[in-house]
Amino acid sequence: MTATVLVADDDHGIRTVLTQALGRAGYDVRTTSNAATLWRWVSDGDGDLVITDVIMPDENGLDLIPRIKKMRPDLNVIVMSAQNTLLTAVKAAERGAFEYLPKPFDLGELVAVVGRALSLKPSEHLPAEDGAERLPIVGRSAAMQDIYRAVARLMNTDLTVMITGESGTGKELVARALHDFGRRRGAPFVAVNMAAIPRELIESELFGHERGSFTGAMQRASGRFEQAEGGTLFLDEIGDMPPEAQTRLLRVLQDGRYTTVGGRTPIKANVRIVAATHRDLTQLIKLGMFREDLFYRLNVVPIRIPPLRQRSEDIPELIGHFLAQSAAEGLQPKQISAQAIDRLKLHRWPGNVRELENLVKRLVALYGEPVIGPEVIEMELAGSNAARAAEEGQPTTLAGTIERHLRDYFDSHNGQLPPRGLYDRVLRELERPLISLTLAATRGNQVKAAEILGLNRNTLRKKIRDLEIGVVRGVK
Repeated sequence: MTATVLVADDDHGIRTVLTQALGRAGYDVRTTSNAATLWRWVSDGDGDLVITDVIMPDENGLDLIPRIKKMRPDLNVIVMSAQNTLLTAVKAAERGAFEYLPKPFDLGELVAVVGRALSLKPSEHLPAEDGAERLPIVGRSAAMQDIYRAVARLMNTDLTVMITGESGTGKELVARALHDFGRRRGAPFVAVNMAAIPRELIESELFGHERGSFTGAMQRASGRFEQAEGGTLFLDEIGDMPPEAQTRLLRVLQDGRYTTVGGRTPIKANVRIVAATHRDLTQLIKLGMFREDLFYRLNVVPIRIPPLRQRSEDIPELIGHFLAQSAAEGLQPKQISAQAIDRLKLHRWPGNVRELENLVKRLVALYGEPVIGPEVIEMELAGSNAARAAEEGQPTTLAGTIERHLRDYFDSHNGQLPPRGLYDRVLRELERPLISLTLAATRGNQVKAAEILGLNRNTLRKKIRDLEIGVVRGVK
């Protein structure tokens, strides 16, 4: 028999596209623009699968899921939403959704998900916990959507997770999200940085020690495994763990038990392990600095966090998040102009999200203007860029900067050809900040700016209008 898919979305275009795509895949499709009709169909026993939007005119699609699961436990529900945040993915998973797809979605992926949902039984999910409205991770880029979906799938499991990414990308935030939204959230989250502990103290730090087990051990001390009992142990910078500690950690992962330093009685370890590193562990394995068997024990489910330069579209939302944080901490509320944000998108961000956070808080604290413009951003970034370029032996010319950005752009596609239109995209991204900064330098004098740029004045005016560039006046 042909499966029937029930689709609820108040967007007529989405309903049409899904009807065509699923129809070509061999499914019967029934669509509605509201939750009430969807609920009537479900109550009548119609349909083999539900696809629902979150925001509908009469009811939130997420709130409908528990009722559907209670009435028809074998009916899988796929959630789609333009509210592409971690919280949306987590709530969908907690309420029992089979899958969460952020809009815009790939039709081929959706058809594949529909096929899996119709062939598999619904998974068991924990009920939603009210009040979990905080967003530990910010960003709506495609790369961040993959991370949100991974967190939603993994949060209620005990699978060991390996988080990789450059320093400052937010690896601990992902680890905390796995814990805070998971079934171990009522137990401790304990983080330990392997690079910050003296080599000779790591085993004692992790597993604890008995009185008299070594010089200075005047009394028994609990280790991080014991402190994290029932919860999550986050092992940050795992690549800096010395070989002897690696051996003991491997034994714990294999046997589920450990002994304190100087102790003899094995202790059962009831913790979920999440590890993270900014280093290439496969290279460390080749150099004999990291155990290959430990790597495979830790790398059960890998999550890679992209550097900020590969998700520059998230920068405006991150800036808004950090500005709100600063205001909540008692600092003067500020805004950053669109031109200034355009300039920030061009920065390479070697310190990633941490660097952006520090810059925003510095801007709020040190500058009195209610709106921070591009001239301030240029001044803040100029010194650090020049110093870093000199230190790394990189070119400080505009051509050198563009070349680095293009290399990052191609690297972000993992060896695949990027989409068409790169030439126009580069011109578009360069033109607005170029004109904005020139206007800032000339204090808004369009005649001088046109002369510097080598443009006709009328051409400059048209570009200012088309690119919606605010003219800066009276800049000192």
